[in-house]
Amino acid sequence: MSHSLRLSLPVQSALSQTTVRWPMLLLGGVVLFSPLIQWLPETVLYLPFLLSVVIFGLPHGAVDHLVPARLMSLPRRRSFALVGALYALAGGAYLLFWLLSPALAFVSFILLTWYHWGQGDVYTLYAVSGLDSLGNQVDRWLTILLRGGFPMFIPLLSHPGQYEQVAVAIVSLFDPAAVPMLAVVFDPSIRIGGVIAFTVLTLVVIALGYYRVHTGIDPHRGWLGNCAEIGLLWIYFWVLPPVFAIGVYFACWHSIRHIGRLAAIDDRSVAAIERGSIKTALRQFGSDAAPLTAASLIVFVGLFIGLSVGIDANSLLAVYLVGIALLTLPHVLIVTWMDRTQLPSWVATE
Repeated sequence: MSHSLRLSLPVQSALSQTTVRWPMLLLGGVVLFSPLIQWLPETVLYLPFLLSVVIFGLPHGAVDHLVPARLMSLPRRRSFALVGALYALAGGAYLLFWLLSPALAFVSFILLTWYHWGQGDVYTLYAVSGLDSLGNQVDRWLTILLRGGFPMFIPLLSHPGQYEQVAVAIVSLFDPAAVPMLAVVFDPSIRIGGVIAFTVLTLVVIALGYYRVHTGIDPHRGWLGNCAEIGLLWIYFWVLPPVFAIGVYFACWHSIRHIGRLAAIDDRSVAAIERGSIKTALRQFGSDAAPLTAASLIVFVGLFIGLSVGIDANSLLAVYLVGIALLTLPHVLIVTWMDRTQLPSWVATE
């Protein structure tokens, strides 16, 4: 691993417990209750997204302004100015794209999130679970495609009607006449091909991982853990209502893993974790994230007012997701830069 990823044993153990085992147990527990969750009122199914405004989801990206300071030892003011300019330019350009072509913007948001949530799992699998093969570009991209596809693609295959309902609500905020452009995404033939392709991708990733274990690159335990997560995510996103499943995953899987990554580059958080105090590290994160989390709410209020949105659950969720989209593009640029700084470019020669 690169120097920035050489975590002490207490830190690695704590991050494994917090960012790997706990989210798996939570999602596994949700799956057990899936027969009951199917019958919950629509407003209750939207509750995880509502809670993600303050619990992990939205806040997980609200520390981006400190990332250059921590990784490059830049002064905080310069770090804040650089990231602030990036958010203003990228977020503003993306808003213009949504205004001009909402259907294409929606598809781009799905693809962007697919990539981002995949890259988030790649970091955890590499830095915490010890899968050194993910330094290889082929292994890394296959894993990104698979892991990001669970929350972004599997719900489209298993619950196309509910997926389409959210897509229509989002695009209709800008231009109801653009909704028919989404029809191709929900064509039944595409879903059949999608199931086959994603199943093949799953088997390829598992088989390639086994080969990496056989050649001594990856630990057997790390590969088994990866397989367990893959199996859980297949079941989780196949059986649960998409809005509920993605809302829980966003806050309690993806965001927690990124918060763990942020803790690993913060000296105060590392010291707290080494003392065995995860709570102190979480409080530190909360303190760092609170100001810009609150400021981000201005984006949502502006969208709500500017788009003249109704107060029904679908419309409110649509506004929230568009706001998340505007914040996601610059956030992904920051995280991609973190990947280039922290993850190696090892290429297998065997």
